[in-house]
Amino acid sequence: MNIHEYQAKQVLGGYGIPVSKGKVAFSAEEAVKVADEIGGSLWVVKAQIHAGGRGKAGGVILARSLDEVKAATSKILGKTLVTHQTGPKGQLVRKVYIEQGCDIDKEFYLSMIVNRQTESVSVMASQAGGVDIEEVAASMPEKIVTFSIDPVSGFQPFHGRKVAFALGLEAQAIKQMITMVAGLYQAFVKLDCSQIEINPLVLTTQGNLIALDAKVSFDDNGLIRHPDIEALRDTDEEDPAETQAHEYELSYVKLDGSIGCMVNGAGLAMATMDIIKLHGGEPANFLDVGGGATKEKVSAAFKLILADQNVKAILINIFGGIMRCDVIAEGIVAAAKEVHLSVPMVVRLQGTNGELGKKILKESTLKIISEDDLSQAAACVVKSIRGAA
Repeated sequence: MNIHEYQAKQVLGGYGIPVSKGKVAFSAEEAVKVADEIGGSLWVVKAQIHAGGRGKAGGVILARSLDEVKAATSKILGKTLVTHQTGPKGQLVRKVYIEQGCDIDKEFYLSMIVNRQTESVSVMASQAGGVDIEEVAASMPEKIVTFSIDPVSGFQPFHGRKVAFALGLEAQAIKQMITMVAGLYQAFVKLDCSQIEINPLVLTTQGNLIALDAKVSFDDNGLIRHPDIEALRDTDEEDPAETQAHEYELSYVKLDGSIGCMVNGAGLAMATMDIIKLHGGEPANFLDVGGGATKEKVSAAFKLILADQNVKAILINIFGGIMRCDVIAEGIVAAAKEVHLSVPMVVRLQGTNGELGKKILKESTLKIISEDDLSQAAACVVKSIRGAA
């Protein structure tokens, strides 16, 4: 789960990460009141969307008077920002963050991510802050310092010093960095984060470190332990289908293909998408109904697939372990009849109550192609699209 910059700064501020004064606003008039409340003579008006590259797209504007704050907010609110992370459709701006400006001396990059290879939290730091880290990695990889923090021993002061020395910090800034890395690591572990990124992290002319921007992502599987974090979810920033899937506890990600997929198990879902591509097709989604799905859950998943107008055929691949194939079949039949199925559908049911599931599908009078072999099922569903074309 992702959250907005202003939310990320509120969360990180609770762990001692220094941030500038700021507040969210939903209208130009409110933005002026916020700026006046913050005080000073320089403010930054920032579009709040779940995507990077806002500055390049015109979503970050400096303002040196309250009139400029109002004008900048009016310009950004209601605008559809198109960045390298939003895709061509862009993202509508519904709120802005008004932040106190600061005098910047240097800009850095600092992040923490889950490193599955080392089974630890990895720290990435670079003196080339303020730009996409992908660009730095491609053109100046030597400017990126990466290391892992052993989860057994946890954070140690030398980790903070390592970052400080890599960024060329001196004197008081070194002590600040040690405190900052300690706070980031504590937040990362306690809140079940999957990524924390500060870009840019700035050193002001007064010698202070400030997180000028912040992006925090959380592991969805850990949200059950953090209802306060889950309350920060902004469904306006999510695909409506993915929001609906979340309500039914379905793992769903929309893709650009034309073959809808319903599978039980993430690994099996990945294998199913791979074999569709192997036979020349393109999956329209990743959809894992889980190991203990009910008839209602399967029905909701089926409707979710068909709601995508790009779907021209469906492949259902179920291996019945904990999941019973007859429950899947009942859900498929109920949903297909309700939505008046009009696209080809290939079903592969194997495992617990597999034969009963196939019988339910056969007796449903629906036009369903049943296959026992996954490769044949994938070839069949790809062929069905080509035949229709």
